[in-house]
Amino acid sequence: MPASHRNAHAIREAITRLNDPRLARWAAQIRHTGGCRQPIHLRGTVEHYDRATGRLLHRYSTNQEPDGVLRVPCKTRRASRCPACAETYRADTYHLIRAGLTGGKGVPESVSSHPCLFVTLTAPSFGPVHTRRERDGRILPCHPRRNRETCPHGRVISCTVRHRADDDVLGEPLCPGCYDYTGTVLFNAVAPVLWKRFADALRRHLAALAGLTLLQLREQLIVSFAKVGEFQRRGVVHFHAIIRLDGPAGPATTPPAWATCDVLTRAVQRAAQAVTVTIPQLAGELARVLRWGTQVDARPITLTGELTDQAVAGYIAKYATKAAECAGTLDQRISPTQDLSCLPVRDHARRLIAECLRLGAYEELAELRLVQWAHMLGFRGHLSTRSRHYSTTLTQIRAERQDHVRAEEITTGRLPLFDEDDVLVIARWEYAGRGLSSGDALVAALVGSSLPVPAPLGGEAR
Repeated sequence: MPASHRNAHAIREAITRLNDPRLARWAAQIRHTGGCRQPIHLRGTVEHYDRATGRLLHRYSTNQEPDGVLRVPCKTRRASRCPACAETYRADTYHLIRAGLTGGKGVPESVSSHPCLFVTLTAPSFGPVHTRRERDGRILPCHPRRNRETCPHGRVISCTVRHRADDDVLGEPLCPGCYDYTGTVLFNAVAPVLWKRFADALRRHLAALAGLTLLQLREQLIVSFAKVGEFQRRGVVHFHAIIRLDGPAGPATTPPAWATCDVLTRAVQRAAQAVTVTIPQLAGELARVLRWGTQVDARPITLTGELTDQAVAGYIAKYATKAAECAGTLDQRISPTQDLSCLPVRDHARRLIAECLRLGAYEELAELRLVQWAHMLGFRGHLSTRSRHYSTTLTQIRAERQDHVRAEEITTGRLPLFDEDDVLVIARWEYAGRGLSSGDALVAALVGSSLPVPAPLGGEAR
């Protein structure tokens, strides 16, 4: 055993022998945050009253806690900010997505027989970039060209390198001067609008294929979906979506016999080709018509084989915790007054950020809020969304976890046993900061992974 591990083990045993309840409670709080990098500090009280008599049944105060605060996880979804909380979000999303494929969490198991596709909507090309290509297990040259033509900027638009998976040059344009940075930023900005128009067009094309009107279609089926956005290395977003056909009352009802995977596939292909978003002509800029890329992948999801419910749910959940930082940008907002040359980002990402700030100055593009979303390379809104009928919600999943924690608190004696309908809960909380103090970090490193942890009390504001 390394000396550092022996020392930490000896200190843990010493703390245990001290039998200090405040130190044990400190360790319990750190453990309860699950390794959160920036736990939220709360100060306040929670009181439980008998509704019939008004008698105080139980009272909790953070005055009894170390430093007088209760530490709770930050609960961010972004892995770049807090891997521990993002992992919880990923696991919750996985169960939510899979419930919409195989049932569970209040969704009937019969939903697994409904027509369901895994659809990928890509972005168009905005110029050649360095990429890693494989075929039959072999890595191919990036962009080989026999004639090795040069662009107007004098660069050879060719690359014969077989790039590694971790090559820093992946996603970088072969010629930054030729690359369409304006188109990339504008596509990211209107991608949510393209998705909405695609979803509307999908229903219209389903109705047309069935020989129905939209009103008649709603009487026979509804379209349920769950999607996530993924940023490619070149800094442009594309969407992965689970699209499912249900009966008129949702997943508990069966869609009509004509609604098959083949019909849904044809409707997806037609809808993706039909929708566009027009950017009007600006001073010094031509009008643009933005649309999805030509590569539209639509494959049925099965319980066996390569594209299983587990694989799809894991894929969606993985990217639900990511954002544009995988394209080499930042995970926080950028001020227009910042010196972009000092940002710790790739030059390609820096050019995209600069383009967001430049285009954000146009009044005609004010509604795109490009300056506020420059750190997301123009993309705004939620990367992960679901339709109302797809599955359960994250709120319900978290409520189940809270009920489990409350049951443990009652079992360990930290809460009295009572009927929730007969009890009034009054909670008073105030924000008291965030992050780990030096003492928190020491306890987390030395005892946070070894002491048994009772869960801390919580409450609902009334």
